[in-house]
Amino acid sequence: MNAPITEVEEILATATERGRAKNLPYAGEVTPQEAHRLATAHGAIIVDVRSAAETNFVGRVPGSKLIEWKYWPSGDFNPQFLPELKRQCGQDDIVLFLCRSAVRSHAAATTATEAGFNRAFNILEGFEGTLDAHDQRGQHSGWRKAGLPWTQS
Repeated sequence: MNAPITEVEEILATATERGRAKNLPYAGEVTPQEAHRLATAHGAIIVDVRSAAETNFVGRVPGSKLIEWKYWPSGDFNPQFLPELKRQCGQDDIVLFLCRSAVRSHAAATTATEAGFNRAFNILEGFEGTLDAHDQRGQHSGWRKAGLPWTQS
């Protein structure tokens, strides 16, 4: 008799299928709800790649690790991104990358995979989600819109 599929296996299988459907260079994509479940119940690591200014003023996910992808306000790439990622996460960890709208986190997941992180996932929708008709975020999608835990300085 086969063992039942665990919740983590089910989430990761769905995320992997999303990634394959889009031919993504990393393990796959998770929804904010799936990311929250993986982090709280299964020890996955959420790595927030937004700038420190964004996390301070807009908010952040409790327990997430902040490793800036680009510096604010210059927009320069953080040359310490990979060394810091390697210091804070193991290459076999489930690492879930988060940014404002899932663009920088896509790039971070790609870079992490190229560096040997085989279970790197992008969190769909990001922290603030997509723009609405008034060019504002937070109304349609994203971590906060999903009602998941977050804090603000």
